[in-house]
Amino acid sequence: MKPNDFVSAYLPYAQETEAVTGISAAAILAQAALESGWGEKAPGNMFFGVKDPDKGTTGKGQLIVTTEYLRKPDQHHLFPEVISVVWSDKFKKWKYTVRDWFRKFDTPAGSFLEHAQLFMKNPRYAQAIANGKDPEQFFREVQKAGYATAPNYADVLIAVVRTIQRNLPSEFESATNEPAAFDLPGEDERWMYLPQREEE
Repeated sequence: MKPNDFVSAYLPYAQETEAVTGISAAAILAQAALESGWGEKAPGNMFFGVKDPDKGTTGKGQLIVTTEYLRKPDQHHLFPEVISVVWSDKFKKWKYTVRDWFRKFDTPAGSFLEHAQLFMKNPRYAQAIANGKDPEQFFREVQKAGYATAPNYADVLIAVVRTIQRNLPSEFESATNEPAAFDLPGEDERWMYLPQREEE
């Protein structure tokens, strides 16, 4: 989906989330765009990579291939299936390709609502919520709080939010129209940067 189509389709959900959380609609859309590949990779309306704590037992989960970055190579027990574990020279961490349980939703609204609840109910995101109106600072605080295992999560989101801001309706125009300076993942790379697993 093109960025302008993505913004048109999902801005109402982001605005509803902003009304509940105080987090910028542009920031919310950027996370949804990154983690769903601009809506192309949102199986079960999963726009934010929310893990399924019930591990599929309630029918609200789905197994999905994803990438996680961890400090140790012996964390196989964290996932239902490990496909590969290789050292990443770029990030100086172990890159796990795994199948893991993620939530699925009947509608996009359900995904956006649960994403909002994740931030509001978890105290580790208090600093991120406090910076919710500033997308760049919000992303840095989300990364510090451990939302995703990708070491460059905040930087990639900052590039994506700039694209989102250029595609918002005129009443939401950003102060900056600078092009994104960060290299976004290519077609052969997964877009999904998902909530971090606790290592033992």
